[in-house]
Amino acid sequence: MAVAKSEKNPKVEAAPEQYGDVVSRLEQTVARLESGELSLEDSLKAFEEGIRLVRRGEKLLTEAEQRIEQLLVDEDGQEVVAPLAVASRPAPQAAPRASSTARPPPEDDVPF
Repeated sequence: MAVAKSEKNPKVEAAPEQYGDVVSRLEQTVARLESGELSLEDSLKAFEEGIRLVRRGEKLLTEAEQRIEQLLVDEDGQEVVAPLAVASRPAPQAAPRASSTARPPPEDDVPF
């Protein structure tokens, strides 16, 4: 008889299906990490859980955005339901790195 993963390890819970549940669990995970009471190993596990929860939350939001519809009126005055056009989000970009060869500004350019 196969045993579900959550039955083998009681600490492993199924991913929440509601966005509010994801946010709640993520807040709890962050609070545990910020408490400073976890061992390094437990901190890493909590961090990994937080990453999984963030990804699950993003997936739920994307799915919700795709389901949103907009009510339009066509040329004949008839109401038409159409998918809402969701602008694609730009990918986060890393902050530019300072060049190791950059020279400090001349002394007369110092703002203080």
